[in-house]
Amino acid sequence: MSLLPYAVAAWLFGVGLYGIATSRNYIHLIGCLSVCQSATYVLLLGIGYRFDAIAPIFYDHPPGTPAVDPVMQALVLTDIVVGATLTALLLVLALQVYKRTGTLDPERLRPMRGTRAPGPRPRSTDRPPTKRAAPPAARS
Repeated sequence: MSLLPYAVAAWLFGVGLYGIATSRNYIHLIGCLSVCQSATYVLLLGIGYRFDAIAPIFYDHPPGTPAVDPVMQALVLTDIVVGATLTALLLVLALQVYKRTGTLDPERLRPMRGTRAPGPRPRSTDRPPTKRAAPPAARS
């Protein structure tokens, strides 16, 4: 058993994580997230790899011949599809952020979070008024 796939997966994950931590652009951040996810492909393929094994769909080999685990291959394929979908969704969200704000820098977008203009708070129209009206005058 070789430790090379595990080392490559750890290196890919570390490079992607470093890129996420130091990114100043949402497009770069999404690319680094994809690199982190590619580390899972390498890790799953490293777990499912067997030396001198064949694909499990061949019937002309005698019983007892070692075969690779098809579950790991299915997991990698599922991981690739989920990763592509997530990347596409995040790129569309980044495009919407750019259209609305004109920037993809997370530091420039930070002041937008939870801030409001100074001054009195606007009154909400869906709340009942806090003061009750005076009761009507008694009739005589």
